[in-house]
Amino acid sequence: MSFTSRQLDADEEQLRALGYEPVLHRRMTGFGNFAISLSVISVLSGCMTLFGFGLTHGGPAVMLWGWIVVGAMVMVVGAALAEVTSAYPTSGALYFMAEKLGGKNGRLWGWYTGWLNLLGLLGGIAGVDYGAAQFTGAFLRLQWGIVLDERSTFLIFVLFLAVHAVLNLGGVRLVSVLNSISVWWHMGGVALIVGALVFWPVPHQTPRFAFTHVVNESGFSSPVYVAALGLLLAQYTFCGYDASAHLSEETENAQEAAARGIVRSIGWSWLAGFALLASLVFAIQDYSGTVNSSLGVPPAQIFLDVLGVTGAKLLLLVVIGAQLFCVNAGLAAASRMVFAFSRDGALPGSRLWRTVSSKTGTPVGAVWLSVGVSVVLALPSLWSATAYTAITSINIIGITPAYAIPIFLRLRNRRSFTPGPWNLGRWSVPLGVIAVLWVAAVTVLFCLPQNNPITVDNFNYAPVALIGVLLLAWIWYLVSGRRTYRMRQSAHGRPSTDHEYEAI
Repeated sequence: MSFTSRQLDADEEQLRALGYEPVLHRRMTGFGNFAISLSVISVLSGCMTLFGFGLTHGGPAVMLWGWIVVGAMVMVVGAALAEVTSAYPTSGALYFMAEKLGGKNGRLWGWYTGWLNLLGLLGGIAGVDYGAAQFTGAFLRLQWGIVLDERSTFLIFVLFLAVHAVLNLGGVRLVSVLNSISVWWHMGGVALIVGALVFWPVPHQTPRFAFTHVVNESGFSSPVYVAALGLLLAQYTFCGYDASAHLSEETENAQEAAARGIVRSIGWSWLAGFALLASLVFAIQDYSGTVNSSLGVPPAQIFLDVLGVTGAKLLLLVVIGAQLFCVNAGLAAASRMVFAFSRDGALPGSRLWRTVSSKTGTPVGAVWLSVGVSVVLALPSLWSATAYTAITSINIIGITPAYAIPIFLRLRNRRSFTPGPWNLGRWSVPLGVIAVLWVAAVTVLFCLPQNNPITVDNFNYAPVALIGVLLLAWIWYLVSGRRTYRMRQSAHGRPSTDHEYEAI
């Protein structure tokens, strides 16, 4: 028996020990697992789409110093989460970890963690693909003078989602190949943008401007509060690295590869994102003109001011491509979360969403449900110009607390927790405590108002989304979940069967 065959057998035996019979195809390498999280984080998506927000909520100094601080804290959170992932490598990821570590209340811990995680993943798909549609609008305006309205932008958004669905239905091997291409697209794209903005012969801002210039157009007088709000750009970008955990049932040597995928994707994104943000800040030619760009996306205005029309169009295509790679990877992660949650009878219509293609090993129903919900989340953009910010807030407010719950429960059960082959050793507890405190702080922060005076258009809908999903989860648990949602067997128990997943 070859090493690969022995490893696959060990992976499948580990999954059975956790209570699941292998169904998905294990065809993803360690690099592919790393690539999916790097693609979902996508500095060319998060940094670009919220760059305008950063310009008005803190300015260059907060964006650059905030990126350094947030990146360090996210690395701590990611490392703590990677340790738990190594012990429990399943598609359910966060909610399964919470369930296993939650003790007598594990069922409820898993239930609410799953709903938060699902909200964050689906919000991320909607937010990034809508951002790609907006950047496409900027490209069309430069290329042919076409000005998109809200309806046209939404139609492009739906078209992008349909393409992602078709690609994901092609199987995990195709997804893995696309993610591998995505890594080089992102790294090459960042290098191209940084190189063009830094070395093109135009006036550049000084280091003093980049690292000390603070801008406050939020309407709030407190510089500390506004600086804290400015962290939204970095925190939003550093979302989605749990994708490595969600694809663990399709990854070889999952206990180590999925954990490494989380940490490495954060590290490379941290470095690449800082270079990208710094190049954009130093290349600003007209601050007010960039903020109020007629192109709708401030980075496009910087490209235009520095490189002219042809250069701007080229770099916009690079950014749009990265955003599309990002959503393709995000859809893969979200669909596995839907599949796993349905496999455990947690969603309405679970039988439909857990269906797996015998040919490709893809959870077909889960892919289409993920696309459908993402469309619904973006519907308010047809009526409200601020809907995109609301979508990004939904992403953060759902997924960020979901990261901390397994870490918190691992700390609470540190004496009974059995770590996997990838672990933090004696650093596990102190880093875990820092991770939980950080997540608690940013969760509260992003529920607070972002503009003053508060109006219907600039209201922060993130807490509404948080309360709404928790209320929905509570109601559904009372109506059906307490009967249909299944706790997995212990590590030495009998693996679950399809009959146990029949729920609704």
